[in-house]
Amino acid sequence: MNGRFKASGGAVGGGLLVAGTTSDAGKSVVTAGICRWLARQGVRVAPFKAQNMSLNSFVTREGAEIGRAQAMQAAAARVEPTALMNPVLLKPGSDRSSQVVLLGKAVGELSARGYHAGRQEQLLGTVTDCLQELRRTHDAVICEGAGSPAEINLRRTDIVNMGLARAARIPVMVVGDIDRGGVFASFFGTTALLSKEDQALVAGYLVNKFRGDVTLLEPGLEMLRGLTGRQTLGVLPFSHGLGIDEEDGLRVSLRGAVRESVVAPPHGAEVLRVAVAAVPLMSNFTDVDALAAEPGVVVRFVDRAEELADADLVVLPGTRGTVRALEWLRERGLADAVARRAAEGRPVLGICGGYQMLGERIEDDIESKAGTVDGLGLLPVRVRFAAEKTLARPVGEALGEPVAGYEIHHGVAEVTGGDETFISDGRGHSLDGCRAGSVWGTHWHGSLESDSFRRAFLRRVAADAGRAFVPAPDTGFATLREEQLDRLGDLIEEHADTAALLRLIEEGVPEGLPFVPPGAP
Repeated sequence: MNGRFKASGGAVGGGLLVAGTTSDAGKSVVTAGICRWLARQGVRVAPFKAQNMSLNSFVTREGAEIGRAQAMQAAAARVEPTALMNPVLLKPGSDRSSQVVLLGKAVGELSARGYHAGRQEQLLGTVTDCLQELRRTHDAVICEGAGSPAEINLRRTDIVNMGLARAARIPVMVVGDIDRGGVFASFFGTTALLSKEDQALVAGYLVNKFRGDVTLLEPGLEMLRGLTGRQTLGVLPFSHGLGIDEEDGLRVSLRGAVRESVVAPPHGAEVLRVAVAAVPLMSNFTDVDALAAEPGVVVRFVDRAEELADADLVVLPGTRGTVRALEWLRERGLADAVARRAAEGRPVLGICGGYQMLGERIEDDIESKAGTVDGLGLLPVRVRFAAEKTLARPVGEALGEPVAGYEIHHGVAEVTGGDETFISDGRGHSLDGCRAGSVWGTHWHGSLESDSFRRAFLRRVAADAGRAFVPAPDTGFATLREEQLDRLGDLIEEHADTAALLRLIEEGVPEGLPFVPPGAP
């Protein structure tokens, strides 16, 4: 086995696949938690997800696009994220098609049928090569599955769940969300729907989001072991405010959802209310997490015009469908409401696709193929969609403060006027974006994570909104993220059977795991 190391008194190495009974069972959280727990033991660990469907993505230092969840897991592992950690990323453009990003670069659009009919199966070699390279250079690789391993309609072409586990011969731990109910049936049913060969790799279960006295759960765990021959490797308690980067699937509306915020009271006399338009195919909505981390900033997602009335700042976020999102804003009366705000001098911020929508016109023969479309006309910007996607990790200066971000967009913006550049190189040369009145726009994702810039921007917003809001002087977003990742590591260390996990990672699949009938049909 590659890369043996000493941790907790024993030699371990290798890999583990964290699967789930459903989407959102907690695979991303558990994978990150295991990575942070191992990293704290001095283990060289890396995350891996063979295939990810998400509109929340990130740009690595080498200019590759991967899922934000894998970037977060890399941070948990205390390693630099790379394209190897997420070789296949699917970015939905509709209910039936996605852009395929292979090893960090977009290679085209495919329908779901076209992808599962052959393209996915062809990628298994690429996926296993990436995993092998990570295992060669790290002591352990913690892999995250997708959806459920018991999606029997997709098993033949699977490269992310049991298909990957079979190809790499790594043990599988199945996570179930008990807060949803039915976790015992989910564990049993997931196992019983797998073939004999796949079942031989399922080494145990992990209960997630448990509330109450764990001793009340123990009789059920014993019965589950009797029925399946597999142990439960831990019971993680329900934990509020983890605030990790999410995978979003095809979520259409998040109206009323409030981003997790710190509990601290506002630093000034008043709070600042931020309304984020929950546009279709919303991408990188994690951009507003840094706002929600500020004491006294309340962030919520909205999809009705009247919900903008009491907002001090309206954010138009990124989207994989800029033209479609424009139509949606107009249909719901949000476009007119945003225009009225701008006319009244009330703050509006557009990020990436949101920036493009604020411009005068969009020429799109790439994403929507709609040709020339009128924008909202609130910024002096003309956007042309290019075939080549811009992927970058730029740095600059905004409002007199250093700022860093990342770019993921096909749209190329031509700024024809405005009151000032949004982001410059610090020597008077424009790098990105612009401002017209109280309307701001930038292509840079993640810029609000730059603490001093975020505080300067919020001071401008508060002044324009007439709010007695004062940003806290000591909020460090990177520090808060580290604390959250440590909390994930604590969950594993305190509530999982870490000795059993180490055995799985070191020794691989246990021998003699029983078959649970009926198996795959």
